[in-house]
Amino acid sequence: MSLWRQVARGLRVLVHRGASDRDVDDEVAHYLDQATAAHIGRGLTEAAARRAAAIEIGNPVVVREQVRDSGWENIAASTAGDLRVAVRRLRTHPGFAVVAVLTLALGIGAATAIFGAVNPILFEPLAYPHADRVVMISDVRADGSRLATTYGTYVEIAQRSRVFQALAAIDAWQPALSGDGEPERLAGQQVSASYFRVLGISPALGRNFADADDRPGGPRVAILSARLVARRFGGDRNVVGRVIDLDGNPFTVIGVMPAGFDNVLEAAADVWTPLQMRPRAAFESREWGHHQAMIGRLEPGVSLDEARRELNAIAHSPQADFPRPAWASLNDGLMVHALQYDVTSGVRPALLAVLGAVVLLLAIACVNVANLLLARGAQRADEFAMRVALGAGRGRLVRQLLTESLVLAACGGVLALGVAEAGVRGLIALTPEGVPRAGAIGLDGRAFAFALLVTAIIGIAVGIAPALRASRNAAGPGLARASSRVAGGHAASRRVLVVAEVALALVLLVGAGLLLRSLAQLFAVAPGFDATNVLTMQIDAAGHRYASDSARLEFFAQALDAVRAVPGVASAAFTSQLPLSGDVDAYGIAFENDAVKSGDEGSALRYAVTPDYFKTMGIPLRAGRLVDAHDLPGAPEALVINESFAKRRFPGQNPIGQRVRVGPELGDAKRPWDYVVGVVGDVKQTSLAVAQEDQFYVASGQWDWVDNVQTLVVRARVQPVSLIPLVKRAIWSVDRDQPVTRVATMAALVRQSAAERRFVLIVFEIFAAAALALAAIGLYGVLSGSVAERTREIGVRSALGATQSQILALVVREGMGLTVVGVAIGLAGAVAASRALVTLLFGVSRLDPVTYAGVVVLLAVVSALACWIPASRAARVDPSITLRSE
Repeated sequence: MSLWRQVARGLRVLVHRGASDRDVDDEVAHYLDQATAAHIGRGLTEAAARRAAAIEIGNPVVVREQVRDSGWENIAASTAGDLRVAVRRLRTHPGFAVVAVLTLALGIGAATAIFGAVNPILFEPLAYPHADRVVMISDVRADGSRLATTYGTYVEIAQRSRVFQALAAIDAWQPALSGDGEPERLAGQQVSASYFRVLGISPALGRNFADADDRPGGPRVAILSARLVARRFGGDRNVVGRVIDLDGNPFTVIGVMPAGFDNVLEAAADVWTPLQMRPRAAFESREWGHHQAMIGRLEPGVSLDEARRELNAIAHSPQADFPRPAWASLNDGLMVHALQYDVTSGVRPALLAVLGAVVLLLAIACVNVANLLLARGAQRADEFAMRVALGAGRGRLVRQLLTESLVLAACGGVLALGVAEAGVRGLIALTPEGVPRAGAIGLDGRAFAFALLVTAIIGIAVGIAPALRASRNAAGPGLARASSRVAGGHAASRRVLVVAEVALALVLLVGAGLLLRSLAQLFAVAPGFDATNVLTMQIDAAGHRYASDSARLEFFAQALDAVRAVPGVASAAFTSQLPLSGDVDAYGIAFENDAVKSGDEGSALRYAVTPDYFKTMGIPLRAGRLVDAHDLPGAPEALVINESFAKRRFPGQNPIGQRVRVGPELGDAKRPWDYVVGVVGDVKQTSLAVAQEDQFYVASGQWDWVDNVQTLVVRARVQPVSLIPLVKRAIWSVDRDQPVTRVATMAALVRQSAAERRFVLIVFEIFAAAALALAAIGLYGVLSGSVAERTREIGVRSALGATQSQILALVVREGMGLTVVGVAIGLAGAVAASRALVTLLFGVSRLDPVTYAGVVVLLAVVSALACWIPASRAARVDPSITLRSE
């Protein structure tokens, strides 16, 4: 029969089902008549012939089912019938259906939400053509850690390497945009001309950078982001060719990047200009400073390993044409990683830990639903046995039960989309700043496909074991399936599942406990300053009017006087970099005493501050004096260093009065000495978790230059947030055109410094709480079922003299026994799984006994509560009523 005829026949059968059934009945009856006639022809009587024909055909119901199963339409019809039965079953047992659907919705929704976050960040290729060929290149310190590259190194590699199609150097840049509208400080990048060619992206409007743009003294040109054009220029497509003011200098806009351009190296960048550095600059110049990133696009067919081998060969074979200073000798080689790996390496441990947590939660949800289905299977044993007795095969039973579990999963999957949407919103709100590709977090086609796949897998996974068990028991003892042996088999399976739930919940709880203890330890770390009531904001002195140091110094002094006059301000000061703000500004440092100089690591964090900085920040003085108003330009340069630096460099000595050189050109013998005049307490600069770094403080006017971007710190007598508009007005009373950005309280910066750990902790806490609840529900369900099945036994025990307390202890002992086994297995799993959290822990061992003990006690208490309700119900069983019912 042709395919079309099969389809047409099938449709006719589906539309006229009654007629089709009559045709089948007629066909079976006709076959029976034909067989009877044949047996009569062999000499049997009519009655014997009909009996022989009936034996030959077998059960007519089975025969009809076999005939109906032969076409696709019959399979479709039976599937639809299974679906109707499954839906009807769920409607008649709403309690069971609601609990199972909500449990699956929670598990599938959480998994989909995490997939929507993890997939675009860690697994999807970057949004560049052949993104796997884009690599990040870094210098390497002696200890093997990453070090930013220099422009000199970029020039040498660009000329000697043969494995790259294009190579680019990138420097951070934050120009002030002025002109029409309020002044604004932008995030930007100064890049070599090949930057966008490395990424494989061209401007949507205008042109790309040309090599002629990237030369010292070249034209001032800029490429803007579509986001900036939309926000600042109303989306004007004629912005190309327009001249804009950046840092007081005119720049011609030559291009606009596409709206969807994902600049993973600096997601907030809105403007790019050429680096315009000198290929052959002196060692003391900016070109040899370690402040650049370098990326390259590999030639087609070149592997990452080949690139590593070539770059390390270049690093270890210096040539006279490319002289290198000691600090950029490349003696320790170069580090090469795929760009995607590099930009996501910081968040990878956190996201993988969260992914592991959601997998555990999903497993617990599946176990719980499987447990519920097992219980339902035990209750429906009579129904299954009856079906088998009526001719239903084991496969037919399995198919029906799998259909029911798939319907449950489908309902859970639909609700899971709502859970996933809420979860994604929560993740976006919790995601720490600076996470690469955070804008890609969301539910897209891949996330929906993932949800559909997980729903289908779970629908089969949670239903297959209960279906096989139910069909086997129904096919075996038949109507006698209600025996205690069969019921006992169901109970044993459910106990195993509850043990698994408890074990998985313990693993999640231990993870949450370790992170909680870790965060507590982290916030117990003294930052080195008093963050209470401190307001901070960044102030620019941009434009030609502030081209000189004296003009910038005057502007910041006037701004400081204006801020101090604001009611509610206790003290105020400026600093070149703010602790825990993400700023890292370090310079070389050399001490006069060669013996002391031994072991010098070469650099320390620099803070150019005004006199009241230490008072405003609450940084304590340990020895000597602080920077004060007498430390003016032209006077002997006074230096204040931090406590741990002083102890390490001058053990057993007085650091006050030591002569030192800091900043660029340390080797210049004509450079005057600076003097250590004081020692202050240590301050955490990059993170609360990072070990103390060397620090030095110098008066703003005594540094080699006056920074044009400084951070104002204000200690308030009132709520610091209430002072924001007043302080801004005070700044703008001096110069209305200067941007005021990065407004935050110091307390907020402290909290933000632990944002990554807090993010993982919150997710773990949510998942752990859900896991704990599911485990408790599972335990309660098993004990409730057990009490129901053992009602007669309990009644007999009561009749024989067992007290209520003995019955209570019997049930509680059973539940707590399951908990103990689950805890023992879970402890082993937690010890292994906690290895994945090591990079997120601070001050706490992954085997922290307090955490493990606390989690065990918590699980024991929750399990005891889950056991109590069915135990108390068992204790109230009336033996006379039970025995009469038997």
